[in-house]
Amino acid sequence: MPAPRAEVTAFVALGANLGDAGQALREALAALAGLPGIRVLRASRLYRTAPIDSSGPDYINAVVEIATTLTAPALLDALQALEQAAGRERPYRNAPRTLDLDLLLYGESRIQSPTLTVPHPRMGDRAFVLVPLHEIAPGRVSREALDAVAGQPIEPCQPQRG
Repeated sequence: MPAPRAEVTAFVALGANLGDAGQALREALAALAGLPGIRVLRASRLYRTAPIDSSGPDYINAVVEIATTLTAPALLDALQALEQAAGRERPYRNAPRTLDLDLLLYGESRIQSPTLTVPHPRMGDRAFVLVPLHEIAPGRVSREALDAVAGQPIEPCQPQRG
């Protein structure tokens, strides 16, 4: 019998801009916490942002830190299954969405495959990723990175949890 896999800390970005986006993120967080091999460690506040390279209503975004025994490809599969369950459609690149779950970081791994790139290739360009990531893991985001996205409007949707 193989030994159990050691847990890896990973960060996942959550976003939605169709329907009740805040509720979609709360439900996705609960679904993520219920998956075998995943423990939710911390979640950021919800943030409202204008679409970037996209269209439609404002997005609601967050970042969650998890501990997982899943491999990175298995975690990606689980995230995509949650998107599908939430009615995610992909009619064209950056289309408005009911739920978007992006694997940002998987431990210290660097992964480049046809289906997965970690760290996420565009995370450093997006305030809607860096601001909530900095909230829950300040050591993962430099001041320079935050300054680089300071011109992108982002505002909390809910008060910070104590």
